[in-house]
Amino acid sequence: MKEPLSTKRDIARELARKYSTMTHDELDTLESILVPMKFNKGQMILQEGEVCRCFYYIDRGLLRQFYHKHGKEVTEHIGEDHTIVMCIESLFREEPTHLEVEALEASVVYAIPKVDLERVALHNVNIQIMYRKILEESLILSQVHADLVRFETAHDRYKRMCKLMPQVVLRAPLVYIASYLQMTPETLSRVRSSILLD
Repeated sequence: MKEPLSTKRDIARELARKYSTMTHDELDTLESILVPMKFNKGQMILQEGEVCRCFYYIDRGLLRQFYHKHGKEVTEHIGEDHTIVMCIESLFREEPTHLEVEALEASVVYAIPKVDLERVALHNVNIQIMYRKILEESLILSQVHADLVRFETAHDRYKRMCKLMPQVVLRAPLVYIASYLQMTPETLSRVRSSILLD
């Protein structure tokens, strides 16, 4: 049986649970700025050269952030259910992004326009806290990924990803997982085989 679709109220509550407690009025305010969106598998959400104007909260689905380098796509991040995806530099500088975002699965996403979030955060302290915590989480995730590819062996990188993002490992195509971990698909296949034999 399929799960019933979430309402904007459900999402506002989920965000409050995850990032900051909120009053009834603050939940109303947060709910009022959420923009529900649906994407098909393979659909582009943001393309290179566009300005990112929203935080994207994934209710269900999988989103991939990537960029082009020497004619190849490099996966920067894969967002799963109940996580937030954004192109942070474009969002805050209001400049065209170098990153692209696509849906790897049929996805239900709630956009939170930055301009609206900043407007309501001025008058609602708990929404302000939520905003700060979303940014903190994004910075930590970037640091974790940077450290992963900088310091860890291919074997340890994959094991750590299995621990941190088990759903992504199960659902994302191997080619994107390899790219995210900065290894070739062949290396990833070898690593996976060796872990199965461990």
